Amino acid sequence: MSQVDIEKVKHLHDVDSAISYLFSQIPQSDALQKALDYSKAAHEDQFRKSGQPYIIHPILVASIVASITDDEAMAIAALLHDVVEDTYVSIDEVISVFGTDVAHLVEGLTKIDTIRDAELIPSSSNERLVVSALSFRKMLLASIEDVRVLVVKLCDRLHNMLTLESLPEYKQQRIAEETLVVYAPIAHRLGISFLKNILEDLSFSYLFKEEKHNIDNYLDTNYHAIEMKLDEFKESIHKLLSKNGFCEDDFEILSRVKHRYSIYLKMQRKGVGIEEVLDLLAVRILTDDPVACYKILGLIHLHFQPLSSRFKDYIAVAKDNGYQTLHTTVFYNTAIFEVQIRTRDMHNTAELGVAAHWKYKSGGNNNIKLDWLNNLGYQNESVEDFYDLIKNDLYSEDISVFSPTGQAFTLPRGAVVLDFAYAVHTHVGDKAKTALINKTKAPLLSELHNGDIVKITVDDKKITRCSWIDAVKTSKAKSNMRYNCNSRIREIDAKTSVNIVATAMNLNHSRVVEWFDSYSCEKNSTIPTDIEHFRDVIHKYILEISQNNRFKRFLTRHRFKLKRYGFRGLEIYSALNVNDVVFDYCCHPKSGDEIMAFLEKGKAHVHHKMCKSAAKKLDAKEAMVFVKWEKLNIYNYNMIVSLHSGVGTLAEFLNFLAKLKIDINLIELGKNRSESTRYCELGFESKEADINSLRAKIEQKIKVIQLIRTDDAYR
Repeated sequence: MSQVDIEKVKHLHDVDSAISYLFSQIPQSDALQKALDYSKAAHEDQFRKSGQPYIIHPILVASIVASITDDEAMAIAALLHDVVEDTYVSIDEVISVFGTDVAHLVEGLTKIDTIRDAELIPSSSNERLVVSALSFRKMLLASIEDVRVLVVKLCDRLHNMLTLESLPEYKQQRIAEETLVVYAPIAHRLGISFLKNILEDLSFSYLFKEEKHNIDNYLDTNYHAIEMKLDEFKESIHKLLSKNGFCEDDFEILSRVKHRYSIYLKMQRKGVGIEEVLDLLAVRILTDDPVACYKILGLIHLHFQPLSSRFKDYIAVAKDNGYQTLHTTVFYNTAIFEVQIRTRDMHNTAELGVAAHWKYKSGGNNNIKLDWLNNLGYQNESVEDFYDLIKNDLYSEDISVFSPTGQAFTLPRGAVVLDFAYAVHTHVGDKAKTALINKTKAPLLSELHNGDIVKITVDDKKITRCSWIDAVKTSKAKSNMRYNCNSRIREIDAKTSVNIVATAMNLNHSRVVEWFDSYSCEKNSTIPTDIEHFRDVIHKYILEISQNNRFKRFLTRHRFKLKRYGFRGLEIYSALNVNDVVFDYCCHPKSGDEIMAFLEKGKAHVHHKMCKSAAKKLDAKEAMVFVKWEKLNIYNYNMIVSLHSGVGTLAEFLNFLAKLKIDINLIELGKNRSESTRYCELGFESKEADINSLRAKIEQKIKVIQLIRTDDAYR
C-alpha cells in the first residue's frame, strides 16, 4: 500500500465509498459480501467518536488487509473483528456462518482486545510502557498459534491511528504510545516495513509534536535541495548501469527520505542534528536476478567512495524475518547516500514481510510460525525485565553466526559469544567455559560479527555469572542467567538466615536449624534482606524459648537486642559490638551489589554474595551480621550541553558543576563542532530530584541541549 492509498483511506468518510474501495483491493465474492452484510447488520446504529457509522472502520481495516494479502479469510476476519466483542454475536455463531478458519482468526483478535482492556493501566501512570509490554507479551502468547491474527491486528491499529484526531488528547497519547511500543515492533519483526514506518510516524506525530514539527520544517525548507540531490544521484546511477550492460527494463531506481521517527531516533542516539544524520537520503535499486544485485553493488563501489563500515549483505545471510537486501553507504558530491539493492521478489518480502508469502506465493497459510516468537517464551514474570528484554530483541538489527558444522544462528547486532551459546542450547549457555571464534581463542563476552564461526567448550557443572547479565544482548541469555543467579542467591540467603540468627542469639548453628525445622520457619526466608522480618523472627523465638524448658537456659533478653551501626554507606544490625567495616579484597562489592557480612573481632567483613571466599566462610558457619546498603537519594542524569570553544571553558564548566555537588561519571566531547561551539555529553549523579530545578541551575552557566533522568523507567 502506498502513502497515497493511506491518505485515501484516511479521508473515506461514508459507507458506500468505503465499500467501493474495499472491492478495488480484493475481488468481490459471495463470502466477502456475506461477511460485509453480516457486519453491517451487527454494527447497525453504532457510531464512532467522530460521528461516522461504525461499519466504516471494519470495512477499511479489511481494505488495508486486502492490500497486503490475498487471503480472503483474513479480509473476512477483518470485517468481523469487532462483532463478538461489541455486539450480540457469539463466536459459535461465527463458526456456524463462516467456518472454523475465519472464527479462529476472529477469536484470536477478540482475545487480544480482551487482554488489552484487562491489562493496560490508566494513561496518567508513569509506567505506561512497562504495562504495555505486559500487554504485548500476553498478546503474543494469545496469538502465537497463527501469525495472521497479528497482521489483521496491525491493520486494525493502523486505521485507529489514522482516525485518532477525534479522540481526547489523553487517549491520543495513550494509544500512540502503545502503538509505538507494542505494535510497531511487531510489524518490524514480521518484516512488514511499510506498516512499521507508518505506525511509527503516526505515533511520533502525537507523542513528540515539537520534534516532529522541527523535522518536518527542516525537510520542507530543504525540499528542493533534497530532491535535486536525490535526482542527481539517481541519474548518475542510471548512466553507470546503462553504460555497463544493463538495459532499461533490467532495473528500477527508487528514492526516499528516511521516515520521521527513524530520523528522530538517529538524532537521539547519536546526539546530532538532522543535518548530520548520515543515511537521511537513500536510493533503492530493484532488479530481477540476485547475481545482478552483486554486479550493481560492484559498480556502485567502484564509482562512488563507500563507507566500508556500513556495508551489510542480507542476501547471502538473510534476516530471520526473511528480509534480503544489500546495504551500502557512499559519498557523492559531498553528500552521503544509503544504497539498497535487491530483487523485486526481495522487495515484496521487505515491504510485506510474512504476508508476502500469502500474497505472492501460497495464498494463505494458517500454520506459519516464526522462530522469534518462540524465543520470547523465555521471559520470567517480572514486567520490568520483560520490557527491558523486548527492547533489545525487537528493535535490533540482526547478524548471522555459524556453528562449526555450518548451522546458522540469527542474533541481534552487538551479541556476544555467550548469547550464541544460549542460542545453541540452554545447557550450552549455562555450562559454557571457553570459546573459539574463527578457530582463535576468545573470551565469552567477545562481540560477534556477521559470518563468524563459533565453537563452545562446556564445563561439567553449571557456571553462575550474575555480573555478566547486562553484557549479553538476547532475552534467552539474560533470562537464563538471571534465573541461575536468583536460584543461587536464594540458596545463599537460606544459609545466611541461619548464620545471622545463630550469631545474634549466640547459639550454635544446629540449634537454629532445629528451630527453623520445628516451627516451620522457611530456611529460604527474607531474613538477610528484611530487617523487620529479622527482628520478628528473633522476637518470635524469644517467646517460644520462654515457654520451652529445653531452650530456657539460653534465654537472656538483652543479648538479643539488635543495634544499628552506620559505616560509609552501609547499615549493619547486630546484637554484638561492631566497630568497623572491611571490604575484603577477594570481591570488593560496589554500591548496590548483593552483599553479606561476616563478623571477625568486632569488624564486619563485607563480601559479594557470589564471592567464592565468602561461600567457604558461609559453609564453615562463620558468625554473620545483617548488612544492607544505606538508601541514598541519588539520581542519575544524562546531559548534552553546547560548550563555547576556547581554552579553559570545559574546566570552568566542570568546576561550576562541582559547586552544585554534581558527581560526573561520564564525559564526551562531540565530534561535531564549529569554530565557536562544540557539544559535550555528560553522565552524572545528583541529589537533586527535580529535573526542572536542576536544569535551571545549570542554565545559569551554560546552554543545555538535553537533560534526562536515566534512572527513569519511561526514559
